[in-house]
Amino acid sequence: MKIAMIGTGYVGLVTGVCLSDFGHEVVCVDKNCAKIETLRKGEVPIYEPGLDSVMQRNMDSGRLTFTTDIAAAVAGAQAVFIAVGTPSRRGDGHADLSYVMAAAEDVARTLTGYAVIVTKSTVPVGTNRKVAEVIRNARPDAEFDVASNPEFLREGAAIEDFMRPDRIVVGVETDRARAVMGDIYRPLFLRDFPIVYTGLETAEMIKYAANAFLATKITFINEIAALCERVGADVKSVAKGMGLDGRIGNKFLHAGPGYGGSCFPKDTSALARIGQEHGVPQRITETVIEINEAVKRRMVDKVLDLCDGSFNGKKIAILGVTFKPNTDDMRSAPSLTIVPAMIGGGARVHVVDPQGQREGAALLPGVAWETDPYQAVADAHAVVVLTEWNEFRALDLGRMARSMAEPRMADLRNIYDRGEAMAAGFQQYEAVGR
Repeated sequence: MKIAMIGTGYVGLVTGVCLSDFGHEVVCVDKNCAKIETLRKGEVPIYEPGLDSVMQRNMDSGRLTFTTDIAAAVAGAQAVFIAVGTPSRRGDGHADLSYVMAAAEDVARTLTGYAVIVTKSTVPVGTNRKVAEVIRNARPDAEFDVASNPEFLREGAAIEDFMRPDRIVVGVETDRARAVMGDIYRPLFLRDFPIVYTGLETAEMIKYAANAFLATKITFINEIAALCERVGADVKSVAKGMGLDGRIGNKFLHAGPGYGGSCFPKDTSALARIGQEHGVPQRITETVIEINEAVKRRMVDKVLDLCDGSFNGKKIAILGVTFKPNTDDMRSAPSLTIVPAMIGGGARVHVVDPQGQREGAALLPGVAWETDPYQAVADAHAVVVLTEWNEFRALDLGRMARSMAEPRMADLRNIYDRGEAMAAGFQQYEAVGR
């Protein structure tokens, strides 16, 4: 099957590459000429483990190509995926659908026969019907169906998530569209991965509800962590005790500096806005958003206390600034709140992150970038663990402590043990909820 993928951002690129690995002919199209040239050279513009090798394999086979010519991409395609950005709109938090609608108009002008127009972007409820309306208005003679196919990819594990998904959600309204979507995902169906067929609105809502619920779990355990610190409990043991209950599960119950990334912040904001517009306020989600921002500020206060109430003139080493490990994504990362607060307080901040500098250099002006954790902590007055990269999990704590001006650690990801840190020579060790 020929498939056109509109957009080569994170979702579009991963989806296009993986669908080509299923054996489909996939043409990825983007208006960004420089990005397309980069991709044609076999270079991946994002950091996603394993993506480069899968992409190269399918480029070599001829199943995967890249172009700026949308007409050539859409011509003869049986499915056209729209995978463009839907960032939060300034001022109201609603998803900005301008890129989606522009893509729909472009597709309408270039359709050469029947195709299923698949919205892969995360969009508010009702968007797929608007996409259909845009196409009908632009091309009354066009023969098409629309489908909603939300993505559930974890950055850093996207290939595995696509190839071994918990479920595939497909919103369709006709048997013809269902048959096309079934053919696209046939390799997964044959391996017994569940495909959930729903209506358009239900598929759109599943995506927002899932992300809001996961964000709620993170925020819940972060609130419990704050209480644990006051009453002398250990949040890691609390989370373990909770997670062993099959009704709760242990995923997303890890206390830390708050959630970030490309999905949770904008999707919770969009869901809250959808609820307000329909007169059904999503009060839990609204509270989650508020608490998550408070958690980041609480982390600033925790480090400030570690520094005796002042950042001024002190060197602080930061281990990790991306919102999670195994990605270069800095969108809404807690570091974007925490690090500027330190710099604003007069601190000299030295950062180590295996992939964060490419985006972080522009987002965190005033920091010094290091490649060696031990060099970063030399003569530092505090070290702060912000992202739990594997590279940071087994550092020589004694070597770190001996090289620091004041051996103090704020372990905001709970990757070390207090007793271990103190035995290694740290004077102070602060974790989250312990």
